[in-house]
Amino acid sequence: MSISWPDRVVTAATDCTDILQKAADQDWSVKARDSDWSCREVLDHTALGLVGYSGLLIARPSDRFTGMLAGFNGQSIPVCLEGVRICATILASAVREADPQVRAFHPWGNSDGPGFAAMGILEMVVHTYDVTEAFGLDWLPADELCAPVVERLFPNAPTGHAPAETLLWCTGRIDLPGLPRRRDWGGWDGTVR
Repeated sequence: MSISWPDRVVTAATDCTDILQKAADQDWSVKARDSDWSCREVLDHTALGLVGYSGLLIARPSDRFTGMLAGFNGQSIPVCLEGVRICATILASAVREADPQVRAFHPWGNSDGPGFAAMGILEMVVHTYDVTEAFGLDWLPADELCAPVVERLFPNAPTGHAPAETLLWCTGRIDLPGLPRRRDWGGWDGTVR
């Protein structure tokens, strides 16, 4: 039986927040891996993405972002991680409720419910990777979460590699055997295919 996109979103949130909880007592003002953002700012960005994608699916604008914002306003890291899980649940609900014909704006391709679910999963797993790298935690996202995201958002991705590593390569995080790290990866293709 195939896992639904909404279930994948919730699973990704659980996986990501469980590993990040291990660093809850660390200094989250340190820079995330290869970023100008602190680990805390990356967490805020992740929540904003999840809520923003939900708002897009609900409002369905064709040419702009919505006014949906999320932020944690100085809350503790455990409360922020709870917030990420809540934001992911909101996105999962929006995806579940979206009619298959729904399309909404994204600068990297107007998309549908599964596309926004894939974008939300991508945001969670790649930014969790960035933060775990900053804190020295050994973690890779689950291949079963990454494979459908790569298939949905990166139709020209290289084959023959583990899905998690492929997704990290596609988003400029790592190199693959025979493929140098992408320094200017330029986004994904969110269009409906």
